[in-house]
Amino acid sequence: MSDPKEIRYYRDLQVWQKAIQLAKSIYRTSACFPNEEKYGLVSQIRRAAVSVPSNIAEGQARNTTGEFILFLSHAEGSLAEVDTQLYLATEFQFCERLRADEMFEQISELRRMLQTLKRRLIERSDH
Repeated sequence: MSDPKEIRYYRDLQVWQKAIQLAKSIYRTSACFPNEEKYGLVSQIRRAAVSVPSNIAEGQARNTTGEFILFLSHAEGSLAEVDTQLYLATEFQFCERLRADEMFEQISELRRMLQTLKRRLIERSDH
């Protein structure tokens, strides 16, 4: 993961790049959900997936480390929503298990990256 001190733009963050990849995966996968879920689970999971990189971007663009940390927490919350909604999609058999497992792995990696970035920012702000 990049050193937060070197980040000048949110697109430079690997965690943002990985969040974009997850959102793309969610969009592709949810396109195959039943039509009656268009305004239900499809809409929910897509909004949550888009919210992850959006919160990372907004937080990095803010003026303080504290605000960045807060928005990373929002991204973690949205990621938990995606995880829950993807779990439901597999339970309802809207999604192939193998494909879902790939996205669950992306989610786990993103969760670890967000936690690491938050910890580094907290450590840096304590100095």
